[in-house]
Amino acid sequence: MASDRWHHHALRLAALSQNGLTFMEDPFDRQRWEEVRGIAAEMLAAGAGASSGEIVQSLSREDGYATPKVDVRAAVFRDGEILLVQERSDGRWTVPGGWCDLGESPGVAAAREVEEESGYRVRTTKLLAVYDKLRHGHPPSTWHAYKLFFRGELTGGAPASSVETAAAGFFAEDDLPPLSLGRVTGAQIRRMFAHARDPSLPADFD
Repeated sequence: MASDRWHHHALRLAALSQNGLTFMEDPFDRQRWEEVRGIAAEMLAAGAGASSGEIVQSLSREDGYATPKVDVRAAVFRDGEILLVQERSDGRWTVPGGWCDLGESPGVAAAREVEEESGYRVRTTKLLAVYDKLRHGHPPSTWHAYKLFFRGELTGGAPASSVETAAAGFFAEDDLPPLSLGRVTGAQIRRMFAHARDPSLPADFD
């Protein structure tokens, strides 16, 4: 789709400007790279529903060589149903997860996110998928990200809300609530059910 192509171009321009500002040797190059960042921000703002100024501020906080962010998710099942949490930001539901923190291993991060967002404690037992967010039908966003899905086994806890989530519950594959598509898609959840039915499946990757 044309909109996907423009989104990819905008992310690439944002990365090029970050790399240029990081490694430039001539101070006169700063104005050029900042202009490239401004163009990228205008393109990203058109798809994200934000102002270009807000996007520039967000992009300017990044430094060093530009790489994809890492988003970790945990697929947790009970009695054939998957654990989902309701996001306060949009009122929709997702597999619990979020950004991996610096110095934190992905499996540990996924388990932490489950407990913070749902109240349940889990241990991660298998990497199920590594998805490139650009290739799975998510709405346009400011960041290029890799999405890591882990299998999580319940070890304790109870449903609880959090600063970011309003509710937690288990849902059947054919009775999913409205999804927060910036975080998870229906196809990804169906694939997690497929992994639950057949634990011998290898990890998916792009």
